[in-house]
Amino acid sequence: MFRVGNRGRLAVGAVVVGAALALSGCAAGDPLETESGKTDSAGGTIVVGSQAYPSNELIAEIYAQALEAEDFTVERQFNIGQRDAYLPALESGEVDLFPEYTGNLLQFYDPETTATTSQDVYAALQEALPEGLAVLDQSPATDQDSYNVTAEFAEDNNLTTIADLAAIENLTLGGNAELAERPYGPSGLQSVYGVTVDFSATGDTTVDALVEETIDVANVYSADPRIQTEDLVTLEDPAGLFLASNVVPLVSTDVADQIADVINAVSAALTPEGLVELNVKYTVDQESLEDVAGEWLAANGFTAQ
Repeated sequence: MFRVGNRGRLAVGAVVVGAALALSGCAAGDPLETESGKTDSAGGTIVVGSQAYPSNELIAEIYAQALEAEDFTVERQFNIGQRDAYLPALESGEVDLFPEYTGNLLQFYDPETTATTSQDVYAALQEALPEGLAVLDQSPATDQDSYNVTAEFAEDNNLTTIADLAAIENLTLGGNAELAERPYGPSGLQSVYGVTVDFSATGDTTVDALVEETIDVANVYSADPRIQTEDLVTLEDPAGLFLASNVVPLVSTDVADQIADVINAVSAALTPEGLVELNVKYTVDQESLEDVAGEWLAANGFTAQ
């Protein structure tokens, strides 16, 4: 089931009731079916957008192909840019569906939010959205800050969560220079998990530094393909040190009911490990966008093999 903030519920209800009354006088058959046999959004096309970011573009293509498999007519408007470019397009109805990230989107609308855990962020986001926009079900997949160690280091020290690091002395954390002052950086590790670290500003060479063992813990985005290619272990964050940023479909309320079943099923099937694997195929193996999305949909039962 998709969720709509309180400010949008009455408007959505009026649209649904009005649509039902209008369709009750139509001839028998699929009221959304056009002359071409495609299922349209209130007589139009579902416009799927994406950021200028490979992982986001991949998710958008999966959305698009999943809808097409269910006979929706889809138009793609990918690589739109950042939020200041695509959110107005969503709010105006030029774009209907967009892959987003719960934590980052919540901070855009509510910079002072104190929510950090996945469910709290998702709930707060529903309330923060402007009228006319809604989010469908969030996915288990994430693209957010995370702490990673090598598989060997995790095995040697019996590590599964960030809290497990507290038992290890003389740890060095690596990441971009600004991590030193971030609330989830060294001070956050100490206050939330009792983990003491030295810090090294490794920047773009963070993963290299981790593999070369010049640092012990690396700050890496959770969908980074190098997590798979370098055999890294992402440590769980049970206390919510990081602001959760689950993949979530951001939609116009005008089409939310029509596409919810299709897109919610996609979201449920997309896992953190699965998103990393998709990014490896697209950015490392250089498979085409269409092929990577199509293979994933077939492998997960959305389309025929």
